[in-house]
Amino acid sequence: MTRWSLAVGAAMTAAVLVTSACAAPVQTSGGSNAADGTTSMLIAADNGSPTFDRNFNPYSSGKRNTASYIYEPLVIVNEMSGEETPWLAESYEQPDASTIVFHLRDGVTWSDGEDFTAEDVVFTFDLLMANPQLDLKGIGEHIASTEAEGSDVIVHLSSEDVPAAVIIAQTMVVPEHIWADVDDPVTFTNEDPIGTGPYTLGDFTPNQYTLVKNEDYWQADKVAADELVQPAANSELDIVNNGYDWAYAFMSDVEDTWVAANPDANTYWYPAGATIALIPNMTKAPYNNLDFRQGIAAALDKQAIADKAEQGYVDQASQSGLMLPSQEAILNTDLPNQGIVEQDTDAALEHFAAAGYTQSGDKLVDANGQQLTINITTPNGWSDWLQGVQQVKNQLSAIGINVEVVQPQPAAYQQQMRSGDFDMVMGTVGGSGQPYQDFGGMMGEQFYAEIGTTASGNFGRFQSPEADALLAELKTTVDEDRQTEIAQELQQIAYEQMPMISLFYGGSWGLFSTKSFTGWPSADDPYASPKTWDQTPLLILTSLKVAS
Repeated sequence: MTRWSLAVGAAMTAAVLVTSACAAPVQTSGGSNAADGTTSMLIAADNGSPTFDRNFNPYSSGKRNTASYIYEPLVIVNEMSGEETPWLAESYEQPDASTIVFHLRDGVTWSDGEDFTAEDVVFTFDLLMANPQLDLKGIGEHIASTEAEGSDVIVHLSSEDVPAAVIIAQTMVVPEHIWADVDDPVTFTNEDPIGTGPYTLGDFTPNQYTLVKNEDYWQADKVAADELVQPAANSELDIVNNGYDWAYAFMSDVEDTWVAANPDANTYWYPAGATIALIPNMTKAPYNNLDFRQGIAAALDKQAIADKAEQGYVDQASQSGLMLPSQEAILNTDLPNQGIVEQDTDAALEHFAAAGYTQSGDKLVDANGQQLTINITTPNGWSDWLQGVQQVKNQLSAIGINVEVVQPQPAAYQQQMRSGDFDMVMGTVGGSGQPYQDFGGMMGEQFYAEIGTTASGNFGRFQSPEADALLAELKTTVDEDRQTEIAQELQQIAYEQMPMISLFYGGSWGLFSTKSFTGWPSADDPYASPKTWDQTPLLILTSLKVAS
């Protein structure tokens, strides 16, 4: 398999409809000693708004997050490292850049006892291509046709497209014998899901639901928890006081809250999940001036920004565009200091002078004596980002720049960022673990859109023929060594041309308890992200052991 193929990490916690019903008893303590002797896990993997809607359509934007504990993909990708784990497919190959052959695993059944077949996979691909509203991974833009041949699935791509393999491989597969009879798969809520995964749906109420171990699962011997209990309410207080086993939650003082609640068992892991960066609008002056961008980068103490925004849980980010240390294996070692641009006020002032701005008294002014003013857009209500951008403002103000913080509501923020209606925007860059996707989304022509039209990436409208040529080659080469070389050349462009200015890594907020289960991912064993949605929870749920 190619290591640096494209992966789209579409991971979203969707809003759910509020329904009215009598409240069911809510479990208030996790643990392995359920009343019937089964091992039970209390998790905060999903949130009601404030209650749960019974929607387990794995392709719906309003699905329950745990639908991915019921349905499975062909391959699971650890987005922090890019490592691929064969799943429903034992392996895959690309005999040429426009063909993928998935070799499916034998002995897999659906939770209703029917056999899992290559025809199910072909049906799933055809279903998503026929209903693009459900195509969350975007496989339709890559596939020309698919066919089943014994236990193999052959995918014919619409062009030479090596990165497409991992996008397609991450598709959750549904059973043809159930879904073929669905009148409208777009609105189908799939209240009684049938999957190949380690769990099936147990009791469900608007206030709490359970998932029950699938005893016929193809690797049932690796599944430690017989039952997963998911309440609708998962406040910080709930998580700390009710003895959760696993939660995805940022806590302002995790040591004195979560850890202190059970020092012998409660642990946490907050690894980097993506790069939080300032994205300059390249269609506007002075943001399209490289010296200006370099001046901004050199003026900022990014570790101080990280410490303020994320309370010391994450580090300053490399300007390489990589998540470090998880992607250190492909880091361009020619970049100084692992690509981290340290604060250097003298260097910053030299860059600003080259861009036409010099200090006059306590102000940085242009040739006409007008103070430099920068507008930075960030979402209202995102408290950690607001604290981070306040640090940016303070540090730039110290050298004479007037910074105005624009705080639209999140929906308006998204609209402004995608349409290019900003000067400089605080946004998320990378995070898929796949260089083609991450660098393409940062600076590729495939995501370029004119100002006023909606972009799905490259929000700063950066243009580089060199980067585009490298991305085009990365899309078609099957040589893994060359893939790594291209990724390193793209890092050099990110470092030297600054399509974005890296600040800090956004955290993935994993809380774990070892009182009932052990084997959680950690900095010492980063086999999966600690997140509770999408594919990587399957890696966790099949790696845990019952605590002795």
